[in-house]
Amino acid sequence: MDEVSVASAPVVTLTHRFLDELPELALTWQAAEVPDPRLLALNETLAAEIGLDAEWLRSPDGVRLLVGIRVPDGARPVAQAYAGHQFGGYSPRLGDGRALLLGELAGADGRLRDLHLKGSGRTPFARGGDGLAAVGPMLREYVVSEAMHALGIPTTRSLAVVATGRSVRRERLLPGAVLARVAAGHLRVGTVQYARATGDAGLLGRLVDVAVRRHHPQAADAAVPALALFDAVVAAQASLIAQWMLVGFVHGVMNTDNMTLSGETIDYGPCAFLDVYDPATVYSSIDETGRYAYGNQPVVAEWNLARLAEALLPLFDDDQDRAIELAVAALGRFRPQYGAAWAAGMRAKLGLPATVDDATVTSLGQELLELQRIHRVDLTSIFRALGTAARGDAEPARSLVLDLAAIDAWTARWRALQPDADTMDRANPVYIPRNHLVEEALDAATGGDLQPLGVLLDAVADPYRERPGLERYAAPAPATFGSYVTFCGT
Repeated sequence: MDEVSVASAPVVTLTHRFLDELPELALTWQAAEVPDPRLLALNETLAAEIGLDAEWLRSPDGVRLLVGIRVPDGARPVAQAYAGHQFGGYSPRLGDGRALLLGELAGADGRLRDLHLKGSGRTPFARGGDGLAAVGPMLREYVVSEAMHALGIPTTRSLAVVATGRSVRRERLLPGAVLARVAAGHLRVGTVQYARATGDAGLLGRLVDVAVRRHHPQAADAAVPALALFDAVVAAQASLIAQWMLVGFVHGVMNTDNMTLSGETIDYGPCAFLDVYDPATVYSSIDETGRYAYGNQPVVAEWNLARLAEALLPLFDDDQDRAIELAVAALGRFRPQYGAAWAAGMRAKLGLPATVDDATVTSLGQELLELQRIHRVDLTSIFRALGTAARGDAEPARSLVLDLAAIDAWTARWRALQPDADTMDRANPVYIPRNHLVEEALDAATGGDLQPLGVLLDAVADPYRERPGLERYAAPAPATFGSYVTFCGT
């Protein structure tokens, strides 16, 4: 493998701590050759945050780094091993089948972040797949993950998408691409499941130590660090899923290998945002039973956390009955924590003051959502329109609901609580990655036209501030858009 020359590049240091600390969970590997790498999208803001020079990343050597075929001296890219429950069925050996951890970067703030690739070629974990990715799905992750970041939701970040010059066979031949993403870490529930399945208690203990040190350092001083780690992950996931629900985000494939210990959203495959509000919404082409429907996400998260507890059980207590008792108590905190996080978010979306109790906030929020479900109202549009209602003009929100008497009665109860419109504007986005606009941008980009992608990224990067010229990016999907299906991209 070529090395980055000192003359052509700034110093880029990629450490290999994951490999050093957890060699049993890493296979050293290298990215597949790329015939004709061409940069499609670069996140210059993120590059600066992690100490990389954007101008250099646009250079031939920088682009080769972004696809993994030219890495700095000392870097040791690895494919990570993990297990996972996929649609409820346990797979003991999954791992990075088309991905590589290039290494860890220390940003200007001193925080360690992973630099990770998707679509970089087959690894020993590929399980019959080709290890490649297409332009459309990689740009989807770029758009949606950056939108989530702008919405203030914990997420992995997209650094770049590079076209490879290689065709990828899916339903048809598609142009190939590699995504470079940045994350606080890639430790997953499935990583812990894999370590537990090895029967190596030392490995499980070291994995917990790494997770605590990297993501939840407050757990290190607890009497039982593994239990404190589990508590922290439960809290992080309760908060994360509440935030998903409040903006109408549907992950689409909440397998245990797609749930991080850090509490970041990861692996944007068949993901989308709600148009009309409906808890039964499923966008994934492979979710035939609706297991990962929008409304099921809190329950699935709790189920995944139960699997994490099972994997950590030996570290909770030597006595299994006592370990189970501790696990059940810790898992039992998920629902109240989720409820509190959801109520806090709904309070902001409705602009309600702290003097209004959580029960009232929850009741008003659920009543409004039920009206949206019955009358098939666009989730993003009505919450944003309520800001106008709080300023005295209820008609924009009122016009979205067919049952005028019902929405008028709800609005009267809500207004009596003196909602603050400015608070609402900070909590209710104008722009999300609307599905019809995402598809429009991805279709154009696949055909070589990046202009629609640029406009969409500009809109979602600043989601709470209404701007002239972006009216169609704030509007619901046209009636002609029809039902929507997304694909995982493999």
